[in-house]
Amino acid sequence: MKQLGQLAKVLRSKNSGPFELTLDVLFDSEENYRFVKESGQITKRAICELYNIAEEQIHHLVFFDQARGFKITISRDVSSGTVGDRDVYGAQQHAPLMAFAIDTAEEGQT
Repeated sequence: MKQLGQLAKVLRSKNSGPFELTLDVLFDSEENYRFVKESGQITKRAICELYNIAEEQIHHLVFFDQARGFKITISRDVSSGTVGDRDVYGAQQHAPLMAFAIDTAEEGQT
């Protein structure tokens, strides 16, 4: 088992307008990118569980082979800069992804 933060070169989040957050995960090796993509573990359901959100809050979950990465766009609970917003720039929301465990096929069978 490996954590996404160990495999990815870049894990970041940012606002995608005042009502959405974008999570970017980029890899510096084709091997790590394929390992994560082909694991089939980056799913809307997994992201919902990780972020405690409803599936309707996920607007995009897209893999980009040419960039060796994937992007997730989700609705913000509150708009950026309003009362109750604890991360105006959305720059700290990638943290849960860092510890996301990717199981190898062999580990999933034991």
